[in-house]
Amino acid sequence: MTQKSELYKCEICGNIVEVTHEGGGTLVCCGQPMTKMVEKTTDAGNEKHLPVVEKAEHGTTIRVGSVPHPMEENHYIEWIEVFKKDGKVVRIPLHPGDKPETHIGWSVGDLTEVRAYCNVHGLWSKKLV
Repeated sequence: MTQKSELYKCEICGNIVEVTHEGGGTLVCCGQPMTKMVEKTTDAGNEKHLPVVEKAEHGTTIRVGSVPHPMEENHYIEWIEVFKKDGKVVRIPLHPGDKPETHIGWSVGDLTEVRAYCNVHGLWSKKLV
């Protein structure tokens, strides 16, 4: 089973912290506790954030949104993260001007979850198992 890291965001400066091993205490940035990011799993009428996972000839193609997500300077998908049944995880960074998609060599049947992070609308997840 894949052990997912938790993500926290500073609501003042926008810093994001990834917690890979939980300890004690409270994460603080800019003098206030950071907010734990909660994965959204439904895209109520706006089909631009949920990952779409498709079998490809040599692996899997992952697109963000059934309608392609904008990839503008002020609004874009920063990364796509893919979780495999054997515990492997890969995070693919994206940049303004890129297509909101990636291709990986893992088969769809080997995947458990895909997450995408929009710099405006937060963290989105699609569970595959």
